[in-house]
Amino acid sequence: MSRVAKKPVSLPKGVELKIADDGISVKGPKGTLSTHALPGVSIALDNGVATISLAEGADDKFGGTARALLANMVKGVSDGYERKLELVGVGYRASMAGKALNLSLGFSHPVVFEAPEGISLETPSQTEILIKGADKQRVGQVAAKIRGFRPPEPYKGKGVRYSGEKISLKEAKKA
Repeated sequence: MSRVAKKPVSLPKGVELKIADDGISVKGPKGTLSTHALPGVSIALDNGVATISLAEGADDKFGGTARALLANMVKGVSDGYERKLELVGVGYRASMAGKALNLSLGFSHPVVFEAPEGISLETPSQTEILIKGADKQRVGQVAAKIRGFRPPEPYKGKGVRYSGEKISLKEAKKA
């Protein structure tokens, strides 16, 4: 069994784990998440600690994946996940209009992005976007989709970037 799968997952206070034949679901203060069962993987719950075990002859790779998915779901429903985006460029700004995110990214029209279910969007300033949610995959997917509207360009670095992302700039054409 992989090293990742051997590590137990402890459930914080207020988090419930339900194990069924078709999958697992985790319920906590930030919501409910569920995933399908992986072949040959069984999860046991004992005194608030979940442990992963593999069936005889099952693939090792599913054990580590199941443990990582379970740990991400537990962290998501207890603490939640957040991703921060920065807008770099003259006139690039973001604002909220209800549940819709209005982006001014240098196009002839504003880009309007509707927040999907389970995701909350915030704009602490005109050049910052905070994406929050319980599902790690969905938070990352929404951040990538917003970044995809205007990815950072390699000459001036203008565009939508992840917070802390380093953009290696190219040298301009010489005359």
